[in-house]
Formats: sequence, C-alpha cells, structure tokens
Amino acid sequence: MAKKRVVSGMRPTGPLHLGNLHGALANWKEMQDTYDCFFFIADWHALTSDYEDPSRVLEYNRQMMIDWLAVGLSPEKSTLFVQSHIKEHAELYLLLGMLTPVPWLERNPTYKDQVVQLAEKDLSTYGFLGYPVLQAADIIMYKAHGVPVGIDQVPHVEITREIARRFNYFYGSVFPEPQAILTPTPKILGLDNRKMSKSYQNAIFLSDSPDDLAKKVSTMVTDPQRQRKSDPGDPTICNVFSFHKMYSEQSVVESISAECKSAQIGCVQCKKLMAKNLADFLAPVYEKRLYFEQHPTDVTAAIEHGDTKARAVAAQTLEEVRKAMKIA
Repeated sequence: MAKKRVVSGMRPTGPLHLGNLHGALANWKEMQDTYDCFFFIADWHALTSDYEDPSRVLEYNRQMMIDWLAVGLSPEKSTLFVQSHIKEHAELYLLLGMLTPVPWLERNPTYKDQVVQLAEKDLSTYGFLGYPVLQAADIIMYKAHGVPVGIDQVPHVEITREIARRFNYFYGSVFPEPQAILTPTPKILGLDNRKMSKSYQNAIFLSDSPDDLAKKVSTMVTDPQRQRKSDPGDPTICNVFSFHKMYSEQSVVESISAECKSAQIGCVQCKKLMAKNLADFLAPVYEKRLYFEQHPTDVTAAIEHGDTKARAVAAQTLEEVRKAMKIA
C-alpha cells in the first residue's frame, strides 16, 4: 500500500535549538519510514512577522537545511524543499484567499496571541492576518493525509480543513481534508527557566560547539532555594535536573537526585556533568553539521532535489484547481 502523505513546515527565523529538535524534528525523523513526508522551509511565512528586514532569510534557509540534514532528515526518504522556490504556493494562496471569509482569520487564536506577544512589531498587515490561508495552500497543495502538530497547533489544521471544504463545496472535490496528527512535544525550558526561544536569548542551539554548551549550561538557573553547596536541593524544581533526565543515563539521574537532596553534589559540578552528557548527545548532529558546512554543494543538491519533487506535485495540483474553477 502507498504511504499516507504528511506535510509540515518550519519558519527560518534563526538557528534551530533543542526545543525545535524535540518539538518537531525528532518526530519528523521517525515519520520518514512510515509516511510520504513533505517538509518545507517556510520562508514566505517568516516574512509575515519579519517583513521589515528580510536580509537574513536566505542564509537562515540554508542553515535550516543543514540542521535538518544533520539531525537525520533524508532527501531520499522525504521531500525537503523551500516554500518560495515553488511558485505554485503563491497562486493557490491567492485563489484560496478569494473564498476565505475574513471572520475565520480574525478568530484565529494564534493571530490574537501573536499580536499581544509581539507587541513591539507592527502586525496589522494583510500578510499576517492571512497567513492561515497561505498555510492552507502549503498543506492541501500536496493533498496531505495529515499534518504532524502539537495539541496547541490543532486550530491551524482545522482552518485548513474548513478552507479545503469550502473550496470543494464551490468547485467539486479536489482536496482531501487533512487530519491533525498529534505528536509528542515536550516543553523544553531555556537557560533562564522560561520556554526556550531565540527571542528570549535563552536557547541552546544545534550548532553550538561543546565549549559553547559548557558556557551556556554554566549560566542555567537551578533550585533558587539552594544558596550554598551545603544546602539540600530539590531536583524537581531544578531545570538542570530536567536536562539530566533527558540526556544522562538513568543511573546518573538517580545518583544526581540523591546527592542533590543530601547536598553531596554542588550545582557547578552538576552542571559540568550535564553539559558533558548533552555534548555527547549532540555530538553526531554537530559532526554532521560541520560536514555540510564544509560541503555546501551537498546542501544545494538536497534543496534542488526536494524542490524538483515538490514542484512536480504542485504543478499537477494547480492544473486540477484551474480546471475545477474553470479558469483554464
């Protein structure tokens, strides 16, 4: 039987971090063997909020592809491409925009949330309000069975389903309605105990060297009640310990927990041990990143290979859309 198709994208707004790895990329990597995967760099989406200075988008595109390849996304198993290289996305976005009611966009919970969170930016633009239409075009272009998302992103998929349903109502059954495929998305806290984010400057990046990791981990917030090494600690409220649970052996986790509670280990030693284990975990990714940084033609070839595959599917879909709408 043919594999079911999934589609997902990621905005190139800077280097990828541990939150991106555990929140999306690890799931994408696993899905490659069971689904027909289309993963794209959503550079047009990046412009919806960062339109004032798009000068770094091209470099972010390339660095994102390097990160993807380094964590194990494969051009042979998945279609990896850049959104703006497939111009059919823009045409379908325009056509879907003609039939999408404005109230659907205004009620989008992410729209309201982002306007508040990014108050320093002027998001009163047509592009930002209409980004769910572009997102819908990205997904239904490839007639995806599903979209891998966390629970907080399910509304994004629902509006895509509504737009596909409305198109089919007017013009005939062209698009399947994609399903949300819920994937585990653990919350990764940053160096300061807030959600890990580039904008908070508290992120650990996939491109960080072992020395970078050690320096960053040394600044991590620990148990605020533990002022001295002789003070007993509470591992359950320490972010460094939460990292140990992810990157250290179980025996080490148990030992750290007991020694912290009895004040047998200090925070400095605990951080050094965790930094080493984190560096060991990320070593294969870091080594692959170095390889692709030194072999840029391999990165270009991966992008071109994915673009070609995506473009062929998109062209076929647009031909069906035009015929259904009787504009070709």
